[in-house]
Amino acid sequence: MAENTENQENQESRIIQINIEEQMKTAYIDYSMSVIVGRALPDVRDGMKPVHRRVLFGMNELGNNSNKPYKKSARVVGEVMGKFHPHGDKAIYDTIARLVQPWTMRYPLVDGQGNFGSVDGDDPAAMRYTEVRMQKIAEAMLEDIEKETVDFTLNFDDTLEEPTVLPTRIPNLLVNGASGIAVGMATNIMPHNLSEVVDGLVAYIDNREITIEELIKHVKAPDFPTGGIIYGYEGVKQGFETGRGRVVVRGKINVETTKAGRERLVIYELPYQINKAVLHQKIAQLADDKIIEGISEVRDESDREGMRLVIDLKREAIANVVVNQLYKYSELQTSYGINNVALVKGRPRILNLKDLLVEFVEFRHEVVLRRTRYDLRKAEEKAHILAGYLIALDHLDEVIALIRASRTPDVAKEGLMSQFGLSELQSKAILELRLQRLTGMERDKIKEEYDEVMKLISYLKEVLGDEALRFRIIKDELLDVKKRFGDERKTEIQYLASEMRIEDIIAEEDVVITISHLGYIKRTSAYDYRQQKRGGRGAIGGKTRDEDYIEHLFVASTHHTMLFFTEKGRCFWLKVYEIPEGEKQSKGRAIQNLITLPTDDKIRAIIDIKDLGDKDFINSHYIVLCTKNGIIKKTLLEEFSRPRQNGVNAITINEGDQLLEAKLTNGNSEMMMAIQSGRAIRFPENTVRDTGRGAIGVRGIEVDNENDEVVGMICVNKEDESRTILVVSEKGFGKRTSIEEYRITNRGGKGVKTINITEKTGNLIAVLDVTEKDDLMITCKSGITIRMAVADIREAGRATQGVRLIRLDDSDEIAAVARLDEQEVIADIAEENGEITEGGESTGSTETTDTADTQPTE
Repeated sequence: MAENTENQENQESRIIQINIEEQMKTAYIDYSMSVIVGRALPDVRDGMKPVHRRVLFGMNELGNNSNKPYKKSARVVGEVMGKFHPHGDKAIYDTIARLVQPWTMRYPLVDGQGNFGSVDGDDPAAMRYTEVRMQKIAEAMLEDIEKETVDFTLNFDDTLEEPTVLPTRIPNLLVNGASGIAVGMATNIMPHNLSEVVDGLVAYIDNREITIEELIKHVKAPDFPTGGIIYGYEGVKQGFETGRGRVVVRGKINVETTKAGRERLVIYELPYQINKAVLHQKIAQLADDKIIEGISEVRDESDREGMRLVIDLKREAIANVVVNQLYKYSELQTSYGINNVALVKGRPRILNLKDLLVEFVEFRHEVVLRRTRYDLRKAEEKAHILAGYLIALDHLDEVIALIRASRTPDVAKEGLMSQFGLSELQSKAILELRLQRLTGMERDKIKEEYDEVMKLISYLKEVLGDEALRFRIIKDELLDVKKRFGDERKTEIQYLASEMRIEDIIAEEDVVITISHLGYIKRTSAYDYRQQKRGGRGAIGGKTRDEDYIEHLFVASTHHTMLFFTEKGRCFWLKVYEIPEGEKQSKGRAIQNLITLPTDDKIRAIIDIKDLGDKDFINSHYIVLCTKNGIIKKTLLEEFSRPRQNGVNAITINEGDQLLEAKLTNGNSEMMMAIQSGRAIRFPENTVRDTGRGAIGVRGIEVDNENDEVVGMICVNKEDESRTILVVSEKGFGKRTSIEEYRITNRGGKGVKTINITEKTGNLIAVLDVTEKDDLMITCKSGITIRMAVADIREAGRATQGVRLIRLDDSDEIAAVARLDEQEVIADIAEENGEITEGGESTGSTETTDTADTQPTE
C-alpha cells in the first residue's frame, strides 16, 4: 500500500501543470508561422514559396537544363520529394504543371512536353507521361548559386543542403505574381510585364528618391498572361501606392460581320484565371434564361491558332449592347484584389510598388557583393598557385634536382617550402604539375594567365570598394535580362474619363487615327510613320478585308476629345486615349466595341476638340452640319459639351437624306458646299442662324434631281488668303482654284461651276480647302492609297476639267480624299492588300487634259 502511494507521488511530481490557454496560443502561433513562412507566402527577394524554389533547385541539381533533353516529370517529382520537399507527390507535380502553363504564368519557368492541362480547366496528364526541363529564364534565376551568393540550410533530414533563396536576376515576384492563403493573412500579387519592371528598377537605381507616381510611368499596370483589358486605373494606382487595391479585367471581343450581313461577337482573350468552358456554359445559360437578349448561338471555335469563342447575334441585336451585358452578367469582366504581402527578412509585410523594387535591388546588391567576394577569393587562390609555378619555372633545374633527391613527396614538399619560400599550397601544386607545362611556350601561357588574373583581382577589388560601380553592374545585368526575356505588354489598359486627370497617366503626343470603310478604328503613334517625298513607295497603313479600305485618317493629340457624327445625325464622344492602340499593319478594333453604334448607322464626320471644359471656347465656336440633300445647320459647340454614353441627336434627318459632313467654326467663316454634278456655292456663315441640336436646318445649296447629291462642305477663314479650293472627281481628276473665283452668293442658290464634268472625269467626289504646305491622301475603292503634295497639283480655273491625279483601272473609283496638314508628323499610308502605288510618274501625266469655257450658273 505504501509502495503504491509512493509511485503515485512520483507520477504526480513528473506532471507539469500548464495553462491550457497559453499552450493553445503558443502551438497555434508556431503552426501559423510555419504555414506563413514555409508554405503560403513568397519571399520578396526571389518571389518564390519553398516548393517552387525546391523544384527549380532540384531540376538544377539533376542537370535538367534548357539545353539538355527532357526528363520525365515523375523523375523530377521523386528528386524533389526525396531530397527537399517531404510532402505529397501531387502537390509537387501540380506546382511543376503550373510553372509550365503559359495561361497561368506570365513567364513560364518550366518547359513541358506533353499534356499539362488547358484553359478549359482540364487536368494535366499523369506525371509518368509528361516530360520537363527548365526554361532559360529559370536558369537566370539560379545563375551564380554556386558562388556562395545565398545562404544554404540543411534539408528535412539534415543530409543535404538547400538554398534559403535563389540568387535570381529576374524580379520574379512582380513579374509572375503570387497568390496564397496563410493563417490570418493572404497574398495576391498580380503578374507584370518584365520589360516594364526592369525599366522601373533602372529608374529607381538612377534616382533613389523617385516617387511612386514617377515609377508608374514605367510599371504601368499588371500584365496578365491571358491578355484582356484592364478596365479603369484607380484601383491599379491604389495598389501601386498602398499595396492594396482592386483591378477590373475584361476579356477582348471583336465584332465581325458574316457574309450574310449578320453580326457576331468573337471573344479572343479572357480575364486572368477564367475557365473558358465554364464561361461558354454561363453565356449559353444567360441566353437561354433571356437575361441577355440578342444571342442566337454560342460555340467554341478555339484551335491551335488561338482562342475563339463565337457568339452569333440575332439580326435586330446591337453588338455593343450585348457586349456590355456580357461584361455585366458573366465572368468576361472580373475583378481581382491586389494584396501585396510577402516575406521581408522572414516577416510578412504589405509592400507598395517602390517597396517591391527597393527590396529586389537591395537583394541584387547583396548577391553582387557576395559573388564578387567569392570571385576575388578564387582569383587570389589562383594567382597564388600561378605565382608558385612562376617561381618554380624560374628555378627549374634546382626544383627538379630537389624533387629527384627527395625520398617521399612530403620531403619534397618540405624542401620546396624551405628552399624557395613557397607555401604548402604552392608546393603541393608544383608537385602535381604535369611535365608538359615545363616547356617554354607553357611558361609564357602561365605568365599571361597570371597577368589576366591580377587584372581581374584589381577589378574585383574596385567593385568591392565602389558602390556606384556595383549598382552599374546591377543595372547592366537587368538590361541584359530585358533584352533576353522582355516582350510586349499583353494586357491593354482602358482608362475611365471620370477617374483622374489623364495628363498624370498618358503623355501628350500626336497620334494618327484611322477609320476604315467597314468601321475599324485604331490609333498609332505618329512617329511610327515615316514621311516620304512624292514618287516614293508608300507604307502599309492597315490590314483590312478585301472589300475594306481606310476612309478617315487624321492626326490628333491623346488628350483631345473626338466627336463622331453618324449619317443618321447622331453624335458620340470618345477620348483619343480610349481609342485602342495598334500597329501600322493592324486593322484596329470595330468601332461598335467603343460606342453604341447601331448596325445600320455609319460614322460620317469626326471633329477633334482640345478641351470640352473650356467655357470660353465652347461658347464661341459652332458645329456646322450638312446633308447629302443640301441641308445646312449650325449649333453652338456648348450643346455638345456634355458627353453621353448612348450619344445625342445632332440633327433631325429627313427621310431619304443622310448627314455628310461636320465642321468646327468660329462663327465668322465662309461656307462652301459642292454637289456631284460639278457645282459649288459660297456664302457667309452668319446667314445660317444657330439652332438647337434637334432642329432640321435650312437649305444650303439647291440639288436639282434625285441622282445628284452634296459631296462635301468646307469652312474657309476669310482672313486666310493662302487657301485654295481643291476638287477631285471619281475617275482621278482634280485641280486647285483660287477661292476668289467663287463669288459670294445667297445661301440656298444653285451656285457656280467648280469643275467641268465629263464621262472621262466622272462625277465630283470631294471638295477641300488646302494650302501648298498640305499633303493629299487619296484612297480608292480597290484599297490603293496614294499620298501627294498639294503643291504638285497646279492651279486652274473653275470651269476646267483639271489634271489626272491618279491613274485608275476601269473598274476602280476614288473612295475618299483626305487633307493631311501635319506634314512634319504624319507619313504615308498605303494599301492594306499589299498593292502600293507610287506618287509622281505612276499616276500619269499632270498636264491639263481639257478646258471648257462655261459661264457661271445662277
